[in-house]
Amino acid sequence: MNVYDSEQILRVLSPLGYEITSFPGAADLIIVNTCAIRGKAEQKAFSFIGRLAGLKRKKPELIIGVGGCVAQQEGRKILEKIHYIDLVFGTQALNRLPGHVMDIAVRRCRIADIEMSPEIIEFSPGAPVVNGNITRFVTVMRGCDNYCTYCVVPFVRGREISREPENIINEIRGLVETGVQEVTLLGQNVNSYGKKEGLCSFSALLKLVNEIEGLFRIRFTTSNPKDLSEELIFAFRDLEKLCGHIHLPVQSGSNSVLKRMNRKYTRELYLDKTDKLRKALPGIAISSDVIVGFPGETDKDFEETLDLVRKVEFDSLFTFEYSDRTNAPAAQFSGKIPGNEKNKRLRMLLELQEYYNAKNNRALVGTTELILVDGFSKKHNPVNGQDGFSGVQWTGRTSTNKIVNFVDADTLSGDGNLLGKRIDVMIEKAFLHSLWGRPVNVKPMPLKMKGEESYAA
Repeated sequence: MNVYDSEQILRVLSPLGYEITSFPGAADLIIVNTCAIRGKAEQKAFSFIGRLAGLKRKKPELIIGVGGCVAQQEGRKILEKIHYIDLVFGTQALNRLPGHVMDIAVRRCRIADIEMSPEIIEFSPGAPVVNGNITRFVTVMRGCDNYCTYCVVPFVRGREISREPENIINEIRGLVETGVQEVTLLGQNVNSYGKKEGLCSFSALLKLVNEIEGLFRIRFTTSNPKDLSEELIFAFRDLEKLCGHIHLPVQSGSNSVLKRMNRKYTRELYLDKTDKLRKALPGIAISSDVIVGFPGETDKDFEETLDLVRKVEFDSLFTFEYSDRTNAPAAQFSGKIPGNEKNKRLRMLLELQEYYNAKNNRALVGTTELILVDGFSKKHNPVNGQDGFSGVQWTGRTSTNKIVNFVDADTLSGDGNLLGKRIDVMIEKAFLHSLWGRPVNVKPMPLKMKGEESYAA
């Protein structure tokens, strides 16, 4: 969501003449877009902000702004604590950002804007930000009404509100015109999209997106298990562009912990939903989030979480040690778990999940997977002699969200000519978090780029 918001920040500031620079020292304006979902994320944000003090001393006219969830949470306190910050703006102030920047540039004032709005921000029509990526995020709704006791989202993102379907469709069509082939629809709980406003259901929205010409793949995140409808489950079976992967956060395998978390579902319901997903689409990949060390979590509660992981056999798992968050009710709960115990449980959970990562990935060795190439791999320098290949390492993802790296012998120069292509890759090696394969063929995809008469392979 912050990636998407950062793109909108660039979009609203571009008319003022701002463009991205890779060098902070050359910047006239630095925006730090923050996250408050975990204590570690907040600490990282303030650590980065602290490193900007030297730049401000060297260049007093530099404007430094702090946005996002930490800004919404702390507001004017940031200005009071950090004298070189010029602007603090909340999650619903993006449309007011250009005016604030202009005011600061002219009057050298300091501004805090954390005003919340019951309406969703729709930015004025215009060309979307073009960054060369063939995959992009698109927000379909904002905020959350669930009020899980460990979570600050309702306090920093506001109450749940959905965008109009036509605005979403128009935005995606604009992205496709720039060469985007895959979109990920974003919301704190996409399963409840449109319910409050009387709009179409989320599965109906997916059908509309599925009909967009030129779009190859659709993903979405995140889903609350309590709202996962059978209609949405069947969408995985019926919509050819919807990827075979769902991120379905469970947070705990213990009913007593789930109740204290205010998650509004049971482990039995979660297991029933995952079973229905696998019946609707055999081979679907399921990933999840788990918090260990929630206040009051007993050894028995934690063992129930491990048992649920064994039953579901997740394809991947995002694991976190519980941390108190400002405004979240659980910060006041008794029964806090010591840090060493939380860390021990986290290591046990990670060790178990690594077994299923390896098991699920090994099962793909010898299969051929269709990959959408989204760029160079982290090790993209020319590879000589690896498995008989000499070439450049590329990377992409399967429909089930598995990372696949491969070498293509015809791209020794690394000129990027596989970007956006669809390639069948024979999987030869499995690692914990990725796969390695050999390209079988390349499927050029004619995509008309905005402002071009020709088609790009």
